[in-house]
Amino acid sequence: MRKLVLVLLAALALVAAPGGVAVAASPTLRAQLIHTLRGCHVWLIAGKEPAPVATLKVVRGTRLAIRVSCPMDFAVVKVRGPALALGPARFYAGTTRTIVFRRPGTYRLRARNLQSSEEAGLQTLGPDNVPTLTVVVR
Repeated sequence: MRKLVLVLLAALALVAAPGGVAVAASPTLRAQLIHTLRGCHVWLIAGKEPAPVATLKVVRGTRLAIRVSCPMDFAVVKVRGPALALGPARFYAGTTRTIVFRRPGTYRLRARNLQSSEEAGLQTLGPDNVPTLTVVVR
């Protein structure tokens, strides 16, 4: 038991020492694409008002979990920014996809619904929004 305590203390000292290696967990943010009566689609991000256009400022390594909480599927594409592993462009209703922002820069993602409101049996007022998300990575 005493050896275990000594080993743990030595490991802590190594990490805390200048030049030591410290590993921090990457933060995970959650965003949703939801259906609304006016404009059909908006981003819902914790701490922000639902809106068709949203901006996030994050640090390198941040994970963004995007959930499609609307009965429609979306094509999500990157229209600006460094290379980004999005996976297949189609985001299916009821699913969540996690994207990791590994490089600094300004990313812009655009989501386009693949069915109309009428095809999905939903009512909306006015034209459908084109949800756009800008992510600024420092």
